[in-house]
Amino acid sequence: MSDTTAGHVEDPVSEPGEPGPVPVPSAGVDAETPTASAPPAAPAEGADGTGVTEASGPDPIDGPAEDVADERQAAAERQDRQDEEQEDQAEEDEGGPEDFDDNDADEDDEDDEDDEDDEDEAEDRTTQFTMALVTAVNMDLPNQYPTVVLRESERPRRHLSFSIGLQDGVVLSHAMRRIPTPRPLTHELLTGVLQGFDIDVVAVRLVGRQGAVYFAELDLRGRNGRAVYSCRPSDGLTIALLQPVAVPILIDRRLFEQTGDVEPPGGVEQPG
Repeated sequence: MSDTTAGHVEDPVSEPGEPGPVPVPSAGVDAETPTASAPPAAPAEGADGTGVTEASGPDPIDGPAEDVADERQAAAERQDRQDEEQEDQAEEDEGGPEDFDDNDADEDDEDDEDDEDDEDEAEDRTTQFTMALVTAVNMDLPNQYPTVVLRESERPRRHLSFSIGLQDGVVLSHAMRRIPTPRPLTHELLTGVLQGFDIDVVAVRLVGRQGAVYFAELDLRGRNGRAVYSCRPSDGLTIALLQPVAVPILIDRRLFEQTGDVEPPGGVEQPG
């Protein structure tokens, strides 16, 4: 009689020469059909055939990191060269900003020098002349020609007199006294033309003397600029007196200070 323990059954001991117990197949399992099992997974074969896969490097499309950096640097250098070439071409098309600035600076310097020269010349001419007034047109017999008397506006108030033609003396007397005439005389006609074209009489200057003949010039300024014309003193004085606004009458100081001939600044104009 065998001992039993709850939950456990002892297998009978087989005697020598007796067959052992036959295993009982599990329910639902064919004893003759072996259970199929999945084949073991083959290890991944590495590049060296050892079955170990090494960490992959950079993408072969991008290439090594050093090559990529070199290509980027070369591309940046090419872009810089292209930008410089475009800037140089733009400067050539525009004439070059530096050259343009230099040319402008040179032109400005030349203009400044010209302006300074003009100012110096104008100052010299201003100091060379003195302002005067027409004080009288006298007719002293037996002299058959009227005499014009000019006097300095400031001290020492020196006088300058010279003879003019008879008809010129009559016209100058009319202009001094603002005496109207029935029909416009030549100087009145010229005055009307100057006013119609907006031409101003800047000044009348007595600039030289040769024997008993005096030389004068008429300074005009209009829309097209300024010009100086040689004239007889009587004509210049008459036109100046006919203007609606007082016109300066200027006399070269040498005509007071020197005796004899006085050469005009531009020389004596010879009749053509």
